[in-house]
Amino acid sequence: MREREVSPLPREARPYQRRRAGLVTRMVAAGIDGLVVGLVLLGCYGALVVLLLLIDPRNFSFPDFGLLFSIASAFVVLVVYQTLGWWLVGRTYGGVVMGLRVVDHRGRRPRLPGAFVRALLSAAFPIGILWVVVSRQNRSVADALLRTSVVYDWQPEDRPHHAPR
Repeated sequence: MREREVSPLPREARPYQRRRAGLVTRMVAAGIDGLVVGLVLLGCYGALVVLLLLIDPRNFSFPDFGLLFSIASAFVVLVVYQTLGWWLVGRTYGGVVMGLRVVDHRGRRPRLPGAFVRALLSAAFPIGILWVVVSRQNRSVADALLRTSVVYDWQPEDRPHHAPR
């Protein structure tokens, strides 16, 4: 970058750009994503309640789906949400807030199959994120299996970069 060009990247963040993210940042992003998934599920439930009320207001009662259905629904919404985010732009909303991006071993966002498998692994085995603590490359179990990384990337667009440091 030339001296006179303006960068959208804060000066303080520049040394960390494209470096692999640690556990705390990734956990905060995951918590934000959990809130997003919860809001989506709550919105779907609310829409269903309104629909049932409109269809038969006299016999209306709140639907009770049970714990198993609720967990399965949350799992499906989480996998779809993460898959689409990682495949389309390399990040979920939690990643946007925390300045994180998922990249493959070439520094690009994952393709659809890779994003889907990574989302499945992350949702089915969430404790795998703790592997970041012992991994020299700050990789979770899903990252290690799929050769992906979560890097700091505050750039708004997704363009090919060099591999993570």
